[in-house]
Amino acid sequence: MTISVNPVISTNVEALRCAIQDEYELVATNPEHGFHFHTGRPLANMLGYKDEWLEKIPQVSIESFAGTGNPFSLGILQHGEKVVDVGSGAGIDSLIAAWMVAPGGEVIGVDMTDAMIAKANQAAQENGFGNVKFLKGYAEKLPVEDGWADVIISNGVLNLVPDKSAALMEMERILKPGGRLQIGDILVQKAVPDDAKQDIALWTG
Repeated sequence: MTISVNPVISTNVEALRCAIQDEYELVATNPEHGFHFHTGRPLANMLGYKDEWLEKIPQVSIESFAGTGNPFSLGILQHGEKVVDVGSGAGIDSLIAAWMVAPGGEVIGVDMTDAMIAKANQAAQENGFGNVKFLKGYAEKLPVEDGWADVIISNGVLNLVPDKSAALMEMERILKPGGRLQIGDILVQKAVPDDAKQDIALWTG
């Protein structure tokens, strides 16, 4: 199977980012709105998130969960590891990671939506997670130093990124030698038509 990670995008990138931010701001501020994708605890249950993980996480974070997979199904994180969550949203995966790597480990969550970052910070403060911080940034330009991370997790984010090769190169940059990628996302086996690539509405979910 051949996977294309860098489709040619003629859509205006800033317009696309604004549309995605608007969509996920609504997920953050009005999680009961109803979306064309699954959200919240029902989604976490569908994706195999364990109850023992979720009981560590405030509802304010769980209710705005909108991932597409379960990065922890690829391996449990270890005490002391440094983790970056690319596209951290309301923080559910970052907070689970922070619990797993404690004591001694650290987590950086990166997201481009202010409302999601605010919600993630609220959740971290509510449950006293002192080993996680949330930063604003793009997957194509992560605000993390070279070689910092033992593990990178990401959940339903690469499919929203216009330049997937740039995002993957950034992940490589911030990973330590021998580091791990644990990504849950959407893959397609057929080429996406150009007219679909130019339709912003098809990118936002």
